[in-house]
Amino acid sequence: MNRKPNIKEAVLIGNWIEKDGSVIQDSVCEQIQWLIDSYFKLIDVNGNNWSALYKNPDDGSYWELTYPKSHMHGGGPPTLQRISEDEAYNRYNVGSSQ
Repeated sequence: MNRKPNIKEAVLIGNWIEKDGSVIQDSVCEQIQWLIDSYFKLIDVNGNNWSALYKNPDDGSYWELTYPKSHMHGGGPPTLQRISEDEAYNRYNVGSSQ
Protein backbone atom coordinates (compact mmCIF):
# COMPACT_ATOMS: atom_id res chain seq x y z
CA MET A 1 0.00 0.00 0.00
CA ASN A 2 1.97 2.96 -1.31
CA ARG A 3 0.24 6.17 -0.36
CA LYS A 4 1.07 9.57 1.01
CA PRO A 5 0.14 10.25 4.64
CA ASN A 6 -3.10 12.11 5.17
CA ILE A 7 -3.24 15.32 7.17
CA LYS A 8 -4.72 13.59 10.23
CA GLU A 9 -2.06 10.88 10.47
CA ALA A 10 0.51 11.57 13.16
CA VAL A 11 2.18 8.22 13.67
CA LEU A 12 2.71 4.98 11.75
CA ILE A 13 3.75 2.03 13.92
CA GLY A 14 5.06 -1.02 12.13
CA ASN A 15 4.87 -4.56 13.45
CA TRP A 16 6.50 -7.85 12.66
CA ILE A 17 4.31 -10.88 12.15
CA GLU A 18 5.35 -14.48 12.67
CA LYS A 19 4.14 -16.60 9.78
CA ASP A 20 5.14 -20.13 8.83
CA GLY A 21 8.23 -19.98 11.04
CA SER A 22 9.41 -16.67 9.57
CA VAL A 23 9.05 -13.08 10.66
CA ILE A 24 7.60 -10.72 8.06
CA GLN A 25 6.78 -7.03 8.00
CA ASP A 26 3.18 -5.89 8.22
CA SER A 27 1.62 -3.46 5.75
CA VAL A 28 2.52 -0.47 7.96
CA CYS A 29 6.22 -1.42 7.81
CA GLU A 30 5.90 -1.61 4.03
CA GLN A 31 4.19 1.80 3.96
CA ILE A 32 6.95 3.34 6.09
CA GLN A 33 9.61 1.84 3.80
CA TRP A 34 7.91 3.26 0.72
CA LEU A 35 7.63 6.71 2.29
CA ILE A 36 11.30 6.90 3.30
CA ASP A 37 12.60 5.33 0.06
CA SER A 38 10.37 6.99 -2.52
CA TYR A 39 8.51 9.97 -1.16
CA PHE A 40 9.93 11.77 1.88
CA LYS A 41 13.20 13.72 1.71
CA LEU A 42 15.93 12.61 4.15
CA ILE A 43 17.12 15.60 6.19
CA ASP A 44 19.43 14.15 8.87
CA VAL A 45 20.40 10.95 10.68
CA ASN A 46 21.17 10.73 14.39
CA GLY A 47 24.05 8.27 14.69
CA ASN A 48 23.58 7.91 18.44
CA ASN A 49 20.18 6.24 18.33
CA TRP A 50 19.77 5.52 14.59
CA SER A 51 16.78 7.78 14.26
CA ALA A 52 16.32 9.82 11.10
CA LEU A 53 14.48 13.00 10.17
CA TYR A 54 12.47 13.22 6.96
CA LYS A 55 10.44 16.00 5.38
CA ASN A 56 7.15 15.63 3.54
CA PRO A 57 7.64 17.49 0.22
CA ASP A 58 3.93 18.32 -0.07
CA ASP A 59 3.27 20.10 3.21
CA GLY A 60 6.75 20.59 4.72
CA SER A 61 5.97 18.53 7.81
CA TYR A 62 8.79 16.72 9.60
CA TRP A 63 8.67 12.98 10.29
CA GLU A 64 10.98 11.08 12.60
CA LEU A 65 11.90 7.46 11.91
CA THR A 66 12.76 5.47 15.03
CA TYR A 67 13.15 1.87 16.10
CA PRO A 68 11.70 1.94 19.63
CA LYS A 69 11.97 -1.79 20.37
CA SER A 70 15.73 -1.74 20.88
CA HIS A 71 15.68 -5.14 22.61
CA MET A 72 14.70 -6.75 19.28
CA HIS A 73 17.05 -7.63 16.41
CA GLY A 74 17.83 -4.52 14.36
CA GLY A 75 15.88 -2.33 16.76
CA GLY A 76 12.60 -3.98 15.88
CA PRO A 77 9.97 -2.70 13.47
CA PRO A 78 10.01 0.98 12.51
CA THR A 79 7.88 3.83 13.77
CA LEU A 80 7.40 6.99 11.72
CA GLN A 81 5.99 9.95 13.63
CA ARG A 82 5.16 13.50 12.65
CA ILE A 83 7.08 15.95 14.86
CA SER A 84 6.94 19.71 15.24
CA GLU A 85 9.41 22.05 13.61
CA ASP A 86 10.78 22.90 17.07
CA GLU A 87 11.37 19.21 17.83
CA ALA A 88 13.12 18.78 14.47
CA TYR A 89 15.42 21.74 15.16
CA ASN A 90 16.19 20.53 18.69
CA ARG A 91 16.97 16.92 17.75
CA TYR A 92 18.59 17.23 14.32
CA ASN A 93 20.84 19.33 12.14
CA VAL A 94 18.13 21.26 10.33
CA GLY A 95 19.20 24.18 8.20
CA SER A 96 16.97 27.10 7.31
CA SER A 97 16.79 25.98 3.65
CA GLN A 98 15.26 22.64 4.61
